[in-house]
Formats: sequence, structure tokens, C-alpha cells
Amino acid sequence: MTEFLLEFFSEEIPARMQARAADDLKRLMTEALAANGLTFTSATAHSTPRHLALVVDGLPERTADVREEKKGPRVGSPEQATVGFLKSAGLTSLDQCEQRDTGKGIFYFAVTEKAGRPTAEVLAEIIPGVMAALPWPKSMRWGTSTVRWVRPLHSIIALFGGTVLTGSFELGGGQPPVVFGNSTRGHRFLAPDAFTVENFADYQAKLFAAKVVLDREARKAKIKADAEALAAREGLTLSPDDALLEEVAGLVEWPVALIGSIDESFMDVPSEVLITSMRTHQKYFATLDASGAMAPRFVVVANTETVDGGKAIVAGNERVLRARLSDAKFFWDQDRKTKLESRLPALEKITFHAKLGTVAEKVARVQAIATDIARTIGADADAASRAALLCKADLVTEVVGEFPEVQGIMGRYYALGQGESTDVADAIAAHYKPAGPSDSCPTAPVSVAVALADKIDTLVGFFAIDEKPTGSKDPYALRRAALGVIRLVLENGLRLPLSAVFATAHAAYRVAGLAEAGTVSADLTAFFADRLKVVLREQGVRHDLVDAVFALGGGDDLVRLLARVKALQAFVGSDEGANLLAAYKRASNIVRIEEKKDGVAFDQPVEAARLAQAEEQALFAALNAASDAAAPLLAAEDFTGAMAALANLRGPVDAFFTTVTVNADDAALRVNRLRLLTQIRQTLNAVADFSKIEG
Repeated sequence: MTEFLLEFFSEEIPARMQARAADDLKRLMTEALAANGLTFTSATAHSTPRHLALVVDGLPERTADVREEKKGPRVGSPEQATVGFLKSAGLTSLDQCEQRDTGKGIFYFAVTEKAGRPTAEVLAEIIPGVMAALPWPKSMRWGTSTVRWVRPLHSIIALFGGTVLTGSFELGGGQPPVVFGNSTRGHRFLAPDAFTVENFADYQAKLFAAKVVLDREARKAKIKADAEALAAREGLTLSPDDALLEEVAGLVEWPVALIGSIDESFMDVPSEVLITSMRTHQKYFATLDASGAMAPRFVVVANTETVDGGKAIVAGNERVLRARLSDAKFFWDQDRKTKLESRLPALEKITFHAKLGTVAEKVARVQAIATDIARTIGADADAASRAALLCKADLVTEVVGEFPEVQGIMGRYYALGQGESTDVADAIAAHYKPAGPSDSCPTAPVSVAVALADKIDTLVGFFAIDEKPTGSKDPYALRRAALGVIRLVLENGLRLPLSAVFATAHAAYRVAGLAEAGTVSADLTAFFADRLKVVLREQGVRHDLVDAVFALGGGDDLVRLLARVKALQAFVGSDEGANLLAAYKRASNIVRIEEKKDGVAFDQPVEAARLAQAEEQALFAALNAASDAAAPLLAAEDFTGAMAALANLRGPVDAFFTTVTVNADDAALRVNRLRLLTQIRQTLNAVADFSKIEG
């Protein structure tokens, strides 16, 4: 078994494209290998700013010999049939075919044997196609070339078993092709000379000697460890930032972490602004002091070593940072001169959506919805109304204009600065939350009310103009909004009837062309059911159990619904529940077949006087007792207790199916027993629609 090494050496690939390109290269190449009948033991891709590499281990020296058989027409078939068969098989005469007795007659068989090919030849043919198929988000042409690629390509390593493959990648436009070879280059400045390699181990070792850390995870680990060590020397910790770490790893091939200082005059600017400015524009890591507050130090990761230990690099970065933070401080100082409420008229000039009005109109709707929700959940309605009024005002501030990532956060600072209550200020900051599955969920009642109102207004509006998510497309992040509502309700245990809130939100719109409120509510309830399945699936709850509970209706109280689903999950997971589910399906199948046969329904009350056998009498009594016991428990939302009451049906149901013949010769007896089976279905359906449960 042999190793295959492939590397594309180019100008700097954008950081955001590198990891995806490595994955795509591995996928395309392994798919092409499989399509050509080549097996392998492992494939690993690597990426740096200038190197995109793949190593495949365990390839055979040749592809396997292939014997193909194609069955043709029966011997003696019309000439037209045999001619067509020969043409499809690539043969010219029936003498080239075998005749075989299949037991159903004698047929022609075309047998072709294809000898295996050297793997090196196959690989050389595959590479150009894989390169052309790499789905770069953006690509370019350079010089006179007609072929597009992510950045100008300098060389290609293509080694199989240490031998250079014969082939090239054509650039077109009169440009010379990039011929496969065994050489590459290291760091642009620290080791720019070309060198040759023999295999992957040699390649990785020589790259490291040439100041290139090939493995992306190793670069990330080094950046993090070195940055943490620099911070620790000054009694600080590194502010966690996985996204920035990922990006910086795509900017450097030989990471060298350095620590610099932030001028103390900037430290009165909110830390969120400072951190956002540093990470967005300069790719600096922030540091924290022992209390968790931002410290006046930053870590920059250089892509080179210097004779002065990085002093000039740090000084240069400190100068650039001062200029950046001077702008941020100026914006911060200017913004505080204008109160949030004075900024509200400017929201009239910002369009929320062409069909749904301006941001100012959205604010008015959110205010009405938040007030209503606050009253429902016992929050301060006046505070919720005030927070909703001001929640979007920071969108027209200078800081948020420069750093959109801090919207809401800055609103809190400005609100506190102008004397708003903590509840109002915190609600302004939290009303976008949770922004994703890893984001924290507000718990303060006023914050919860405003966060719910903002998301529900968006959901109702876009559903009302039929801008719903489709397939993988969700341009308005409505799935995220729905998941945010679900988390806000469930994590805070809110008894909030969503259908009523949807109606309030719909009534708050003052635009034409919206779908009816009932239609929007029904569509959103179904949408929430799908989103809830996602949430519960992550908790190990089956989707069919959610369907079974939603089918009862009243699915707008998510807390009650979740309690019912979890009780149902425990019930069907027990022996009694599994047995009753099987009995339910058996009873339902019998009733459905007989109703179809007779053309009538058997949903009338059971006639107790016609119950002939002790087992059917016992089942009838047990069903009535279970219904009587479950009803008050369901009303009290004791779903576990209600299902425990149903569990008592197992014995009587088993006995009934063991001894009682449903389709008795006596027509009246048969009908009564079918009604009894229908009662089994009706009794169990009081807690969930068991027909929706799989198994």
C-alpha cells in the first residue's frame, strides 16, 4: 500500500476559506478515488495561508481488474434486438458473446474484462478535475489565464510512493501550465527558498524547518498557549474568543504571540466597544484582570520573528490601536450627548421591511406586545413598555453605526447614563437574546417580555406576508427567532398562551395585504412544533411523541406541552406503556378495517348489558375507571399520574385480546365489541394521540 501526497502552493488564501477548502479537497478527492475503484486507509487534509495539502495512505499500486457481464436477448431473438445489444455492449459480432442456459432459456451474455490501471495514471487524471471542482466562495484569474482559482497558483506537489506524477494543471490564455512536481516553499520571509520533498513526513518536517506549522489545530493550540502565557506573566487571563482564534490561525503560518498596552485614557469606553474594535479591525485578543474586567493589555499574533523580539511590531500595533480607539472614544463621547428618546424619530427613516414598515413602526408594535406579555407573566408592564420604546434607539448612534455587533449592549450603557432603571437598561441589552443555541437566555421578567415581543413581532410579520423559511433558506433567521421564543418560554417556565400573543402581534400591524390572523397563528403553531422537535430531539425525545401531544390541540402552552411529552416518553418507555401502545394499534386496526367494511363508525357508547364475557366486562369497567381517574389528573396537569392510571389497563386489555372474539357471529355482539375497542382508543387518546406514535 502506497502514500499519495498532494499540495497546492499559492498566494495567501483568505482565512475564512481555508478550513472549508481543506474539507472540500478531501471530499472531492476521496469521491474521485472511490469512483475509480481505489480504496485507501486514511485521508487527511491541511491548510495554511499559502499551502493546501492532502495525504492519502493505503492506496494500491493498481486498480483492480474488472470483469463485467451484460445479459442480452434470448438466442434466436429478432436481428433488431441482437444488433441493439451488441451496440450497447461495444461488440461487433454475436461470436464475441457467450451463450448460457439460465433455466428460462438460452441467452447471450457479453463478457468484458478490463485490466487494472496503474494508480499513478488514475491520480494524474483525477487531480485537474478536483482542482477545477473546488467550490471557492470567490475566485480570480491572473495574468492572461482563463482558468479561475482562489489565488495565483505557483506550484503543485503530486507524489505517489515518492515518485512525481506525470501531469499538470492548465491555466489557459497562453499561460504555461503548472506542472506536477515535488517542490514547495516555506515562510514568505523567514524561509523563502524552494525545497523538495519525498513523502508526507518529510514534507511536514521540512515545512516546519522552513517556519510553517502545517497542522491548523497545532497552530491554534500554539497561538492560544503562547497568548495565555503572555497574559499570565502579567497576572491576567486571555479573554476567550474561539472565533478570533480560528481566524488568526488562518492568517499566520508561523505564529508569534506578542503583548502590547492600551492607553489608559481609553479604558472608560465600554469594554465591549474596545474588544469589538480590536478583534474586528486588528485581530487582537483582549485580556482580563482578576475581577474579570478588561485589562489595558492586548495580544497580537505576528507571522514572523524579529531580531528585536517583536518590540517594533508591538509599538506599531499600539500606534494603530490608538488611532482606532480614538475614533471609538469620540463616538462614545458624542453619543452620550443625545438621549435615546431623542433618537426615536430617526428610526422612521430606517426600513424594517418594505412590506412591514419602518423600524419606528416595529418599535411601536413591540411596545404593545411587550406590555401585553408583561401583564401575562407578572412583569412590570410600565418598565417593559419603556424598554421596548428605547430598545432600537441605539441603532442610530455613532458607536453602533461603526460596530453593529454591540447593538443593544450600547443601548444599555446609554440608558443607564440617562437615568433609566436597571430593569429597563438590562432589557434593552437583552432583547436580541438568545441569538443562538450557545447564547445565554434572559431570566429577568422585563427582559424576557421585551425579548419575546421583538421575536414574535418578527415571526408574525414575516409569516403574514408569506416570507416563511423554505428548505435550507431562512434569510430572516425565523428559525432562530422561533427557537429563541421556545427557550425563553421553557427556561423561564412561562405559562404563556402563544396563540393569544400571535393575535396581539397581528393586531398591532397597520399595513395592508397581511394574511388573516387565524391563518398566521395556525402556520406559526405548526412551525413551532417543528422547532420544538429540534429542541427536544437534542434532549433525546422522539419526534413522534411531540406529534402525538400536538395532535390534541392546545399546543400554544409550551410548558404544559413539554410536561405532557416527557410524561408520555416515560410511559411508552415502560413495559405497561409499550404493551398498551401495541394494544391500541391492534384495536385501532381492527376498528378501521371493520368500519371500512361496514361503512359505519363504531364510536357510539358501549351497551353494558350486551357484554357477554367476564373479560369484556372487566375491560369496560377498567376503561371507565381509568377515564374517571385520569380526567382530574389531566385537569391538574399531573400527566405522569394520568398515565399511571392508564397503565392499570394492561391486564384487562391483555385478557380481552386473549379470550374474546371481536367479530362474533352475533351481529349485535360484534358491534358492541367494536365499540369497546373504540373506547380503548378514545380513553388513551385523552392523554395523547397514540396513532401518531411509532412502534
